[in-house]
Amino acid sequence: MPDLSFLPSLRTVADSHGLRARRSLGQNFLFDENLLDRIAEQTGDLSQKTVIEIGPGPGGLTRAMLRAGANRIIALEKDTRCIAALASLVDAADGHLRVVEGDALDGGFRDLAGNASVVVGNLPFNIATELLMHLLESDLEPVRMILMFQKEVANRIVAGPGSKAYGRLSVLVQWQCEVKTCFDVPASAFVPAPKVQATVLRITPRDTPAFPASRTSLQAVTSAAFGQRRKTLRNSLSSAFDDAKAAATKAGLDPNLRAEAVDLEGFCRLATVHEQLFSSAG
Repeated sequence: MPDLSFLPSLRTVADSHGLRARRSLGQNFLFDENLLDRIAEQTGDLSQKTVIEIGPGPGGLTRAMLRAGANRIIALEKDTRCIAALASLVDAADGHLRVVEGDALDGGFRDLAGNASVVVGNLPFNIATELLMHLLESDLEPVRMILMFQKEVANRIVAGPGSKAYGRLSVLVQWQCEVKTCFDVPASAFVPAPKVQATVLRITPRDTPAFPASRTSLQAVTSAAFGQRRKTLRNSLSSAFDDAKAAATKAGLDPNLRAEAVDLEGFCRLATVHEQLFSSAG
């Protein structure tokens, strides 16, 4: 583990480089080392893993993971101010840290890290959902992801049937991953403080999806069903099927149910019906 004890405080680094969080980048910095260490603990054993950190900012979580024994960290950062602020940490990390300038939404993760990667990040709230879906649809194949979201979004990701938070995001993420809430982070912990709380999630990709389904068809049926979530399936699915009632029945679902009452397996059966119908039509 590299010696980081001589480095200036995170606040000092931010101040000396004129790092003020930019709303356009969705930035909210964390300076509390106890909290940062707690997040790093959720990553598990990193001694044999490559970590991809999305948006390291001034390097608080990066430091915490190095203290926790991370073998190799590749930090993706699009803000050139932060890249300059991370230079002293790169030197102190003694080969364990590489900073790459770029936008995480541009992908190319596998070229950077190879297989068996851990993805970590205090995600910008304004693009967090888009980033997560991008990660799940990429070829990175991480063994786990420790990501921070706005609490409302995190609740949607982990929600189950019957909950008001349950929706398309819940189904698409849980189809591919096991999800667990680690802990909440109060707004006051951030600089500047946002108007909402945050939540740290542990997202573990499954070796195979929870149930057989085509991604494209699952996206189509969940978009239709939750796009009009107050309507029953026989009505809401009309944009995805010529005969929504028959499709729901074929999937073993009551056409009079609303989307929030259909579990993950039910949506996967519906996606299978969708795929069969449209593949035969083509």
